[in-house]
Amino acid sequence: MPKLKIGTRGSPLALYQAHETRDRLKAAHGLSDDDIEIVVITTTGDRVRDRPLAEIGGKGLFTKEIEEALFAGAIDMAVHSMKDMPAKLPGGLVMAALLPREDPRDAFLSPVAKDIAGLAQGATVGSSSVRRAAQLKRLRPDLNVIQFRGNVETRLRKLEDGVAAATFLACAGLNRLGLQDKITSIVAVDAMLPAVAQGCIGIETREDDSKTRDLLVPLHHTETAHAVDCERAFLAALDGSCRTPLAGHAVLKEGRISFRGHALTLDGAHCFETTREGPEADAARMGREAGEEVKRAGGSLIAF
Repeated sequence: MPKLKIGTRGSPLALYQAHETRDRLKAAHGLSDDDIEIVVITTTGDRVRDRPLAEIGGKGLFTKEIEEALFAGAIDMAVHSMKDMPAKLPGGLVMAALLPREDPRDAFLSPVAKDIAGLAQGATVGSSSVRRAAQLKRLRPDLNVIQFRGNVETRLRKLEDGVAAATFLACAGLNRLGLQDKITSIVAVDAMLPAVAQGCIGIETREDDSKTRDLLVPLHHTETAHAVDCERAFLAALDGSCRTPLAGHAVLKEGRISFRGHALTLDGAHCFETTREGPEADAARMGREAGEEVKRAGGSLIAF
């Protein structure tokens, strides 16, 4: 059969995720490395590194070019970090499979402090995430948050060079890259609610490509899908951009789902939060209703 082509960004983490997808396909279908090709695609978010993501604007900064390759038939599937995905996929594309979720929490990294509370008054913290910046300002208004663009390795190097006293990265990415030893401490979800779908890998295909979709069925993790459905329904209801500090986290246990989501002002001074609990079959409805509630509550202060 023709080689299966997997599209991905070129960062070490993106390549790890593409290789994990390849290895799962090989195990599920008895394929070899010769049957699968990994195609590296540069996105707008990769090219523009001298400006904050919120300043570049628009949605799909890390996905648009990859999806264009899907539409063109240059690749058969695309592997994404689900937290980078816009709330709504382009018509004609579907998220065919979600791999089991990694740890969704944020990691605190610092050579000078054990945790957020241990940072000196007025310390500089690096982060390119408006969510983390707003949550941090809510916890510690005295801290100075500066832009920290780049992949995992670049941010770690900036930290080692003393550009900032601390930074935050997703536990999932550090775990996947074998960099757990770089974590100073893990931030509790109660302190910093994770980004929507953080820790989740999604595999996108053309809707009419039944052959590729069938190949991905054994890779799909239903429990992760329920959580992501809830969180992304929350995101879609808010219709937030990368300029809006949003967070949402769903947990499944014994067929029931618990969700907590919030939106903040950029300075962290105001936080609009809600929770939901119900059967996993209602995941998307709960997320949507939670998003609608937060949007009503914060509409006058937060520019969604």
